[in-house]
Amino acid sequence: MTDLPATPPDDRIPLAGVIGWPVTHSRSPRLHGHWLRRYGLAGHYVPLPVAPGDLGQVLHCLPKAGFVGANVTIPHKEAALALADSVTDRAALIGAANTLIFRPDGRIHADNTDGYGFIANLRQHAPDWDPAAGAAAVIGAGGAARAVVASLLECGVPQLRLANRTRLRAEQIRSEFGARVVVHDWAKVDGMLEGAATVVNATSMGMQGKPALSLSLDALSPDALVTDLVYAPLDTPFLLAARARGCRTVDGLGMLLHQAAPGFERWFGVRPEIDDGLRRAVLA
Repeated sequence: MTDLPATPPDDRIPLAGVIGWPVTHSRSPRLHGHWLRRYGLAGHYVPLPVAPGDLGQVLHCLPKAGFVGANVTIPHKEAALALADSVTDRAALIGAANTLIFRPDGRIHADNTDGYGFIANLRQHAPDWDPAAGAAAVIGAGGAARAVVASLLECGVPQLRLANRTRLRAEQIRSEFGARVVVHDWAKVDGMLEGAATVVNATSMGMQGKPALSLSLDALSPDALVTDLVYAPLDTPFLLAARARGCRTVDGLGMLLHQAAPGFERWFGVRPEIDDGLRRAVLA
C-alpha cells in the first residue's frame, strides 16, 4: 500500500461556514450561496452548529477538513477572538470576532466586520448621511452595539449617547471608548433622543418572537436618521414609528450583507456586490 500524499490536491474545493449555537436561523448560507452561484465559483458555505464547550476543538479541526474560514455568531464571538492566533485592531477594539480566516498552516486570523457592515449599510441607503451633524444615540450595549459604537466614533460623531438595560455594560463601553461616550439611564432612554442626528437600536427588541422596543419618540427630530440592527422583520415597530415622525430609516438587512463581503473575498477570491438581487435572494 502506498502512502497518501502529505499535501492536499490542487483541485480541492474551498469550504466556509457560519458557527453558532443555535445556527439554523442564520441567513448567511443563503447569502454566500447566492454569491457562489452568481460568480460561478467552486466552494461551499454551510451552517456549523457548535456547542460552546466544543468551539476550540472544532476551530482547530476545520482547516484540516478543507475549511478556509468561517463566520462566527452568538454565542461564540468573544471566545473565537480569544482562540485566534492573530487579531485585527478593530476586532481587538470591539472585543469580539465575527470573521475567521484559516491560514494554510492552520493558524487562525480573527477580524470583526460588523462595524464596517453597519456604516456601509448607512452609506448605501442614506448617502447624504453626515455622522458629524450631531450626536448619535445607541440603544443597547452588547457585542453588536460595541461594533456600532466603535464605527460611529471612528466616523466622527461629536457625541455618542448610550443606554442599556444593564447600566454596567454601558459604563464598560464608556471606560474603553472614551469621553465622547455619555451613558444614560435606561429609565430615561427617551430623553437621549432629543437633538440626536443618528439613532440606532442595537438590541434584539423588535425581532420576530421578541417584544418591541418600548420608548417614546416625542423628543426625536424628524431630521434624524434612524436605523435598526434587527432585519426580521425588515420594518420593525421602531422603524415604523420613526418613519411616521418623518425620519429617514434604514433597515438592518444591509448590515448583514455588507459585513459578509470582506470574508467572502478572503475565502473565495472575489469581492461580491451588494445589490437588490442579493437582498431578494436572502429574503426569499
